[in-house]
Amino acid sequence: MNIVVLEQKSIGEDIDLTIYEKLGNVTYYGNTLTPEVAERVKDADVIVANKAGMNEATLKDAPNVKLICEFATGYDNVDLEYCRNRGIGVANVVDYSTAAVAQHTFALALYLSEHLPFYDDYVKSGKYGAQDRFSNFDRPFMELEGKTWGIIGLGNIGKRTAGIAESFGCHVIYYSVTGKNSCKEYERVEFDDLLKRSDFVSIHCPLSDLTKNLIDLEAMKKMKKTAILINVARGPVVNNKDLYTALTKGEIFAAGLDVLEKEPITQDNLLDKIKDSEKLIITPHMAWASTEARTRLATEVYKNIEAFQKGERRNIVN
Repeated sequence: MNIVVLEQKSIGEDIDLTIYEKLGNVTYYGNTLTPEVAERVKDADVIVANKAGMNEATLKDAPNVKLICEFATGYDNVDLEYCRNRGIGVANVVDYSTAAVAQHTFALALYLSEHLPFYDDYVKSGKYGAQDRFSNFDRPFMELEGKTWGIIGLGNIGKRTAGIAESFGCHVIYYSVTGKNSCKEYERVEFDDLLKRSDFVSIHCPLSDLTKNLIDLEAMKKMKKTAILINVARGPVVNNKDLYTALTKGEIFAAGLDVLEKEPITQDNLLDKIKDSEKLIITPHMAWASTEARTRLATEVYKNIEAFQKGERRNIVN
């Protein structure tokens, strides 16, 4: 069996993938752009991909492909109907990064709510050493206890976030985008109600027609002036231009983002103009990428291939 790993860098070259060599002959590529796919997979039986396009144009000259494994939960790079018609299985991995993303949600929230950029600079600049008292709290900060934490998307990551928020003493409310989530553990509210009541709003929903631009300027104007917005889901859920306006006009207090409308960040993204780290922190889509999460991801892909060789449809989505 010929296994072609198209985007090893997407999982990190520090993650050992040599276990895959137990399953067949493996060819590794650090990164693969869609126009390069056809040549690289022409002799493949199994393709391991992430963002590279998997469709008729890239696969039509690869007659032996039987399985595409995603280094991800999402599979929007794959033409599922074409693969189904060709008899090509598509397997993803779920729930490997829940702990990491929930953890990063609070890293962003605490960084902003406790004014950590200011206090770090205060010490390193020498101002702390030059003052005549033992403490400094020139930037007032708040406790999470007693605050309302609003969650958009109460899936696995949303639920983990809710549990952590509760442990901090927050009251958790959530909005179900599809209206299908009936979890009784937390208070379900309508969208406008969540915006108006929440001190923190964290986004954990998939990107869809229902969620694209869900958080626009109109939505942010309904939020508290003191609210902190966290997006660790998908970039286009938050309109980046509108967020720039909301932050610069004081419609909300601050925002922490791990995802953007276009990645990596582009020069025309207005958010790139905000250099005040007490108002905005952007991390480079790395919330999911703890060493443990990436190791779990690699292991789960191995198990998907191994199961497929045994005739099992483990994590097949089509």
